[in-house]
Amino acid sequence: MPNQRNIYARSTRSKFKNKKVTLECGTKFDSRKEARRYKEIKLLERAGVVKDLQLQVPFQIEVNGMSICKYVADFVYNEEGAQVVEDTKGFLTPEYKLKKKLMRACHGIEILET
Repeated sequence: MPNQRNIYARSTRSKFKNKKVTLECGTKFDSRKEARRYKEIKLLERAGVVKDLQLQVPFQIEVNGMSICKYVADFVYNEEGAQVVEDTKGFLTPEYKLKKKLMRACHGIEILET
C-alpha cells in the first residue's frame, strides 16, 4: 500500500469546501470522503462481499411520463444479491433531499448515505 501522504495526486476546492481528488489509479472523486469510501468498497469487492461496483450511475426521475430530473449515485453495487445505491455526503442539500424522496417514490430505491 502506498504511503498515506501520497494517496491523493492533486486536489482543488469547491463551494462546499470539499476537495476534488484524483487517486493514483486515475479515478476522480468530488471529495476525499468519497475517495475513502471508494477504497473501502473496493476492499469489500476484493473480499467477495460486494460485486459489480459502478461509479456515478445516472437515474432518470420521471413523474406521469414527464422527465423531472436526473439523480447520479456515487456508487451502485450488489451485496448479498440486492442492489445498493449509495451516496457519500458531507452536507445534505435541499436538492439532494428532494431527489432522495423522488428516488424512493419513483424507483422504490432507498439511497444508502455514508
